[in-house]
Amino acid sequence: MVLSASHKPKVSLHLSDPSRSFYSSGDKLSGSVQLQAAQPCRLTGLRVTAAGCAHVQHRKKNRSQEVEYLKYEEELRLEEQLEKDSEGCFLLPAGKSFSFQFGFELPPPGRLVSSYKGKFGYIRYYVRAELDRPSHHALHCEREFEVEEPLDVNRPELLAPAACSKQKKVTCMFIPDGQVSISAKIDRKGFCEGEDISVNAKFENTCSRIVVPKAAIVAKHSYVADGHTKVSVQKLAAVRGNHIISGMCDMWQGKTIRVPRLRPSLLGCDIIKVDYALMIYLHIPGSEKLVLELPLVIGTVPFSGVGSRTSSMSSGAGSLSSQGGSVSSWSSFPSAPPSYSNIHRDLRVREPLLQDYDGAEDDEDDGGLVMRAPEMYLVPPPAYTEVQVQVQVLVQVLVQVQVLVQVLVLILVLVLVQVSGGSKYSEKSRGPETDPCGTPYGSGAGALRPIPVEPHMAVEQGP
Repeated sequence: MVLSASHKPKVSLHLSDPSRSFYSSGDKLSGSVQLQAAQPCRLTGLRVTAAGCAHVQHRKKNRSQEVEYLKYEEELRLEEQLEKDSEGCFLLPAGKSFSFQFGFELPPPGRLVSSYKGKFGYIRYYVRAELDRPSHHALHCEREFEVEEPLDVNRPELLAPAACSKQKKVTCMFIPDGQVSISAKIDRKGFCEGEDISVNAKFENTCSRIVVPKAAIVAKHSYVADGHTKVSVQKLAAVRGNHIISGMCDMWQGKTIRVPRLRPSLLGCDIIKVDYALMIYLHIPGSEKLVLELPLVIGTVPFSGVGSRTSSMSSGAGSLSSQGGSVSSWSSFPSAPPSYSNIHRDLRVREPLLQDYDGAEDDEDDGGLVMRAPEMYLVPPPAYTEVQVQVQVLVQVLVQVQVLVQVLVLILVLVLVQVSGGSKYSEKSRGPETDPCGTPYGSGAGALRPIPVEPHMAVEQGP
């Protein structure tokens, strides 16, 4: 039998559960390395290594940084299935396939971070098999695996509500033009994929422009290398509200925006971070938009259904039960609101609002002008039509044009006043005309101004 060290055997690496999408801290990862050769060859060793690291690369500035999170190495025992020659090398016969098992346990929670791949960096985990041969380079076979660390959104800090408010003064040609403001609140900070974020917000507009309220989920990716940070912002999902004209306000009561399919927030890595936020803003024509951000955390363990509001209600019920006996906290929850289909819609006023009053003084103390409150229901809002919105927009445009015309007229009047004042001053500075003796012309009563005589004209004198 002719042995060859130059011939390359076939090396393949297989995980025990190839259908598994990801692993977490404390899980066991196992698999096998298969060797097969077309011709007999000699081997010196086979080992399996596992590694995981975060890497950031700033290409333009040529900066890079790397942090290691996983390192494992295992030497597989070839002597259990292969024979050795006189020089101590293992003999791999031709036409046969040999499988060598391996396995290891991932580090405990808090030591790993989730896999990630972004614009300026990545977090990568892999298993590699290395086959050593005498007098030749080692053969490598590598397979990546995903790591996803669980992130529970039911933690107390993520169940707390988030609220914020902002305002901005608007100017037009350096002239104050009112202001706009936003006040927003969400019930909690932690959400998972497919959940709806309920937004309560109030928008006020006292400027002369038409503003549009909008909201969006944004992701902020931060990459740190050698003390320098690069940030990439991405808009993921957005909603918008109705136009708000001058002097009006709008409110969002439970307006929802659904969380799309996202990777969980990346919070435990030292050089790569992925943060999410709910950005609520007002689009202002001709000016920078007013932006308000509320923090979000995208997790992997869904919301259990007991939020901050219900927990506060249950705590209130618990205090009542401690005072008055054993009362279940669930009994204090408010009942569901009635259906609007059951409300009677008879809007006719059957009785006059005011009693008949002729202006005479009444003898009784409770006489006089009395207002009654008959049973009636609020009139439903009118149906929304595009015509109404177009009319409002047209009125707002006319108001803006009128303001602009007034400003231009004011500027023109100021210019004319300055020009007329300058001409009067120039006339006063010249002073009155005088004769050769220094006497002003026309200074006496009935004085006449002399007519200048040309030098070439002869003057006739009498005999």
